[in-house]
Amino acid sequence: MNLAYRYAKRGIDIMVAGVGIMILLPVWGTVALVIALTMGFPVLFRQERAGLDGQPFILLKFRTMRADRSRRWDPSTDAVRLTSVGRVLRRWSLDELPQLLNVLAGEMSLVGPRPLPLRYLDRYNSSQRRRLDAVPGITGWAQINGRNTTSWQRRFELDEWYVEHRSLGLDLKILALTGWSVISGAGVSQEGAATMTEFMGE
Repeated sequence: MNLAYRYAKRGIDIMVAGVGIMILLPVWGTVALVIALTMGFPVLFRQERAGLDGQPFILLKFRTMRADRSRRWDPSTDAVRLTSVGRVLRRWSLDELPQLLNVLAGEMSLVGPRPLPLRYLDRYNSSQRRRLDAVPGITGWAQINGRNTTSWQRRFELDEWYVEHRSLGLDLKILALTGWSVISGAGVSQEGAATMTEFMGE
């Protein structure tokens, strides 16, 4: 990857994430209070995800679901556990705001393939593993081209295309189109699921 692109991208990430956190602090506080009152504590959802080169990190999100009493993550129960407040947060992508902290820490970027659970690593084929060559992002090429409504195969194809063609111009285009995606609310969830179905390998 071009060094100038890498350093410029990191500089933009730090600047935008830092300013975004300061400006949106009142929103963060309001969302945290509403979650605490409706779902209790903790207000943040933490999950280990695969970052650059598959290295693990803790992804942060605002909680949108009731706690799973089994303590075992099961995506088939997501739709049942998703609360009305959670639906609003997901509709406007407010649940993603804490990931600006991941961006500041260098674990994520504003733009890149979405970070997926560590358990998926052994399910990738050689082509699908290409997504791990880029720092994962809050938004990405797949997110503005179907988001969670695309098939896993199509999503990986879009991620691979991004890794091969990434540039500042493409990143800025993705950020601009992400704004429209949030406003329209398109692709928030896959039919029959709260987000996407489990990836079992293809």
